Amino acid sequence: MTKGRKQLKRMLTPALYTAYESRVLADLAEASKPRHVGVIIDGNRRWAREMGFETVRGHRAGGEKLDDLIRWSDELGVEVVTIWLLSTDNLTSRAPEELTPLLDIIVGVARSLSAPDRDWQVHLMGALDLLPVDIASALRRSQEQTVDKTGITVNIAVGYGGRHEIVEAVRSALREADQLGRSLTEVAAQINLEDIANHLYTKGQPDPDLIIRTSGEQRLGGFLLWQTANAEFYFSDVYWPDFRRVDFLRAIREYAQRNRRFGA
Repeated sequence: MTKGRKQLKRMLTPALYTAYESRVLADLAEASKPRHVGVIIDGNRRWAREMGFETVRGHRAGGEKLDDLIRWSDELGVEVVTIWLLSTDNLTSRAPEELTPLLDIIVGVARSLSAPDRDWQVHLMGALDLLPVDIASALRRSQEQTVDKTGITVNIAVGYGGRHEIVEAVRSALREADQLGRSLTEVAAQINLEDIANHLYTKGQPDPDLIIRTSGEQRLGGFLLWQTANAEFYFSDVYWPDFRRVDFLRAIREYAQRNRRFGA
């Protein structure tokens, strides 16, 4: 966030934010809403550094914000939210003193989202086999606790990489074909887009309509590479811990105002 925008943010009182939020919400009353929203959670570490906190406090603040995100989405009628919390690269690039508490925070997030008083269905995405066994087990328990819930679907992408997902989808499709007794030549001649899509982590879900990335970075970094072919993108310069409901509503409003072409 630029210095000028930071100063403006400090000048806005809660009352002004509430008034502006109401105005944006009114603009959305008759607008088309996305069915599936993907969010690249970014800026936790920079937020902590600028606030003078330890890195883990930034991750913790970011984790606490996720409950708000799901509530905001649910209120608007969004059906699926995919949140990218940890990439496959993060598993090797982050120092142990940062990664270990971050994984604990992610487990806490999953437990919170799967709490009994919430009708949210948690779905895990990523290479869980790359995670410590206890972390993977805890995440799976949270997912299992929500299998009978019927509310908004929350995809938690942990140990996730878009290229890795596609490779695994192709492998799974080939294994399925082998079990059906099909030859490699037959598979090569007949495999299609649907065959791959049916083996992605998001099988059975609508592709994301809108991808939001916070912190000012304007790239996907490998997030949902296959599924975002026709998605709209919204880049916010707000660090994730500072991301407010009004920021979310502005992203939804901009999505609603775009003329989606579903192609080049």
